[in-house]
Amino acid sequence: MTIKRILVIDDEADIREIVKVSLQITKQWEVFTADSSAEGIAIATAQQPDAILLDVMMPDMNGLDTLQHLSQNPATQAIPVILLTATVKVVTQRQYLQLGAKAVLIKPFDPGLIARQIEQVLGWDVM
Repeated sequence: MTIKRILVIDDEADIREIVKVSLQITKQWEVFTADSSAEGIAIATAQQPDAILLDVMMPDMNGLDTLQHLSQNPATQAIPVILLTATVKVVTQRQYLQLGAKAVLIKPFDPGLIARQIEQVLGWDVM
């Protein structure tokens, strides 16, 4: 079984740390973190993670603009992106999926379940 590599892009340090620790403890995944979209895009390009967890609401460049940059960049367009958002509107979530997100996870999320949710939406749970 190969160890998955996940990139978490979120401007909130607490969220980055909770996700990182949760994924490392529950799945022993390698987790990279970025506190801005620009840093996240750079890490995604250099590290080629298996998936990206991306916050929608960020100060420098919002998650949708970041998603667009990632999907237009040949180096990162194949990396699945899961959006993290506090917005629970179904219409908004549908729009995110149409823009290329693989899934939308709602904040607050359960740290004990997030790795399982990632596996399910990306089809990793069948391996």
